[in-house]
Amino acid sequence: MSPTTPGLHHVTAIAGDPQENADFYVDTLGLRFVKRTINHDDTGTYHFYFGDEGGTPGTNITFFPWTDRGRQGEFGAGQTQATAYLIPTDSVDYWQDRLESAGLDVDRTERFDDPVLGVSDPDGIRLELVAPGGDVIAESDATPWEDGPVPTDHQLRGFHSVTLAVSEFGPTETILTDVLGYELEAETEAEAEADANTVTGSASNTSGTSTNGRRRYHSAAGGPGSIVDLVETDAGRGRMGVGTVHHVAFEAADLDEQEQWREAYADQGLRPSRVIDRKYFQSIYTRELGGILFEMATTGPGFTVDEAYESLGSDLVLPSQLEEERDQIESQLPPFDEPEVTSADE
Repeated sequence: MSPTTPGLHHVTAIAGDPQENADFYVDTLGLRFVKRTINHDDTGTYHFYFGDEGGTPGTNITFFPWTDRGRQGEFGAGQTQATAYLIPTDSVDYWQDRLESAGLDVDRTERFDDPVLGVSDPDGIRLELVAPGGDVIAESDATPWEDGPVPTDHQLRGFHSVTLAVSEFGPTETILTDVLGYELEAETEAEAEADANTVTGSASNTSGTSTNGRRRYHSAAGGPGSIVDLVETDAGRGRMGVGTVHHVAFEAADLDEQEQWREAYADQGLRPSRVIDRKYFQSIYTRELGGILFEMATTGPGFTVDEAYESLGSDLVLPSQLEEERDQIESQLPPFDEPEVTSADE
């Protein structure tokens, strides 16, 4: 029997312009730029990480800016429809005002009795801010960014959930429940989802598709960031490109758990990768039965293996095996300036 993951580790998406991407996630959403490196599998592409002050697992959204490709993604089945963050209950009005003041279209609704703000980033990637009741915020491991542009009382507190769009519930549900240890918690009917699943933005535009409700799954071992929602869509298979999510990563404790998950995926007829060293964590990858790429990522060693805590994200860092190629790699990367941050306390 495989372990039960406590929930999300990170989400990785494909952006367009790196400067626009970083400015939005730092200046507008108030996330800290915790790591600037490259895609280890494509050294001509940046890999950006944005999270809480220390880049705690469960808070990081990461991006490959595809400036040299220009291929726009198309939303469809087998993709992540939305990535949702936790916010305090009394921060909903603050965030609606902040996002609208930045010129963004914001939709406000409720889902499973929780307030939800929906917005698209500059590339059309769907984001949601969810204000759950109870003790969820208090249980979050997110560390407020003391010098960030958003007051600490209102900052994002790590992930709430992801919404995965599939052509049918069954195959992906099997992986969630039989491999990752999720349990069905609640579901809604199609009529209640009609407005919430109409997403604006280039790649994420699901207008014209229909859904058959929403099913919510909760990790049996999880707290914050332990929710996965599934929605069915009649859209065809999506196309990877700018404005789409590349993969969703779940948390693994260590390499022993990685091997157990590799066996569990194989038992479902899938072909998991070998364990890959990503420097900040160890990973395996599997494309699940509904077509979404899942990663299992260990919680360590973390982002301070090559930078001091106080200077995270300030330099381009490379894996040791690529240091000799630094000059060539830097010459291939597009121009980029670290976002200037004005502390909310100033």
